[in-house]
Amino acid sequence: MPIIVNLDVMMAKRKMSLNELSEKVDLTLSNLSILKTGKAKAVRFSTLEAICKVLDCQPGDILEYTDGQP
Repeated sequence: MPIIVNLDVMMAKRKMSLNELSEKVDLTLSNLSILKTGKAKAVRFSTLEAICKVLDCQPGDILEYTDGQP
């Protein structure tokens, strides 16, 4: 998939666990885990906004586009 989710990188930079982020953005652990592993098919802007607010980052810090070329 050409969209790479770097949520785990931002969480590590902020020293935040999945449980802590889940509580702060009011999202279930399973949904957050699906997003973190890149298996999500979509993400709501409200969810992305909440994550960015808690992690003090920009959407581009979490989502990255690649054309799949080596």
